[in-house]
Amino acid sequence: MLKLLGLAGLAGVAATGAVLARNERQRRAYTPDDVRTRLHERHAALAAVPEPEHEPAPEAPSRGPRALLRRLTRRRRAAPDPRP
Repeated sequence: MLKLLGLAGLAGVAATGAVLARNERQRRAYTPDDVRTRLHERHAALAAVPEPEHEPAPEAPSRGPRALLRRLTRRRRAAPDPRP
């Protein structure tokens, strides 16, 4: 049983190495001009897309013991008295 598990692990390592080697060969097959052209194409495609308008993010609450103390001791505005 352990021999079978060892063989399966070895086959997995070999397959991973083959995939990585193939990807590395494909990556190295590009000339510097090819890489530059592809980068310029990607930049132009991203520059053509308008950026969505973002609302300003709310301030992150402070952390730490002083901030916790401030939050716990902060006075709340009193609600108006409902009695006439």
